Amino acid sequence: MMRFLPPLIWMALLLAAAWLMPALKPVFQALAPDRRTVIYPRDTFLSLLGEHVVIVAVAAVIAILIGVGAAILVTRRMGEEFLPLVSQLASIGQTFPPVAVLALSVPALGYGAEAVIMALVLYGLLPIVRNTLAGLQSVDRGVIESARGIGLSPRQVLLRVELPIAAPAILGGIRTSVTISIATAAIGSTIGANTLGDPIISGIVNNNIAFTLQGAVLIGLLAVTVDSAFSRIR
Repeated sequence: MMRFLPPLIWMALLLAAAWLMPALKPVFQALAPDRRTVIYPRDTFLSLLGEHVVIVAVAAVIAILIGVGAAILVTRRMGEEFLPLVSQLASIGQTFPPVAVLALSVPALGYGAEAVIMALVLYGLLPIVRNTLAGLQSVDRGVIESARGIGLSPRQVLLRVELPIAAPAILGGIRTSVTISIATAAIGSTIGANTLGDPIISGIVNNNIAFTLQGAVLIGLLAVTVDSAFSRIR
């Protein structure tokens, strides 16, 4: 339990910052003395944090299911001919700038959270697919043959041998993907999604450094919290 203490501390700091941000008005007033409004007024930070987390979480689950599933499929005999195609498609998804991926998502799903989720899934697939492939391909063939030799079915070999051995690599890919999504989701505010990017975008548009800093601090704390939690998973 003690190993989860650091992420719990970071989470407490994140929630405290979101809850108490309005109390820091004197600090932000000093940073932006020429601005009458220095605390982002259009929504509560806790609400924006919750919506940001939901968008990232939904995108992460979809990306994990697609990425891990595709990597497993192309490392089986029936799907190995699609291995280059899957790798290339995952790479293409991340070579596009995030804004371009968002722009491509809008015509399909319209403005709002759905388009952002689609963009995050496309953008987050590469590290998951790449690490899952690396993990599965690194499993010693002798270990697999030994598992088959004691009578395990192909499904049992996958679930009891290959995936447990590849788990650290797979988890590393998921960790990278989620961390990227936390930052990338902020620009979803440009297409109508409510995220912690709202105060950042508003700050940029209105030349209000206080708004921008509020969103950036919360996104940074969220990223550190999630990354710290992943680092404690064994």
